[in-house]
Amino acid sequence: MSTATLEGLEGRSGGTTALWLRRGFVGLLALGMLAALLGLLGDRTERVTATSADGRWTLSLLHARLSRAGLDVPWEVTVTRRGGFEGPVVLGVTGTYFDLYETQGFRPEPSASYRDAQTLFLEFEPPPSGDVLVVAYDAYIQPASRQGSAGTVAVRSGEEVLVGLDFSTGLLP
Repeated sequence: MSTATLEGLEGRSGGTTALWLRRGFVGLLALGMLAALLGLLGDRTERVTATSADGRWTLSLLHARLSRAGLDVPWEVTVTRRGGFEGPVVLGVTGTYFDLYETQGFRPEPSASYRDAQTLFLEFEPPPSGDVLVVAYDAYIQPASRQGSAGTVAVRSGEEVLVGLDFSTGLLP
C-alpha cells in the first residue's frame, strides 16, 4: 500500500498562461503606482501667452490643462498694455467654457457683463496705476463634469479683437 496522497491526481495544465497573466497584472499595478509617485496622474496647469501685432497688448492665461471633477483649478488672465490703459478693458470668453465650473466669481468683479450667442463679455475698470490688469476666476470643476471644454479669451475693442488666444481643459475620470 502506497502512502503518497498525491498519486492519481491531475496535474496543472495551462499554468504558464495564468502565471504570465498574473505577472502582467502586477506589472500594470506597479506602473500605475510609479506614475502616481512621479506625479504624472495629477492636475496639469498651463500658461499660454499672446501678443498683439503692434506689440502694445499682451494677454496671458494660467488655466487647468488637465484636471478632475470637484477640484479647485486656476483661471487667471493677465492683460498688459504698454503705456497704460485708456479706459475699461473688455474680455471676450467663449460663453460655454464656464459651464464646466462652479464658481465664487471673478476677482476683481467686472463692472459690466453681457453675452451674445457665443461670447461672454466681461468689462473691467482699468487699474488705478500701471499697465497690468490681473483677473482671477475663483472656481472648481463641477463634481458632475465628465468631459472637458475648450475656449478662446480675447481683449476686445467693440467688434475688434486686439489680442486673443485659445485654450482647453481636459478632465480625467
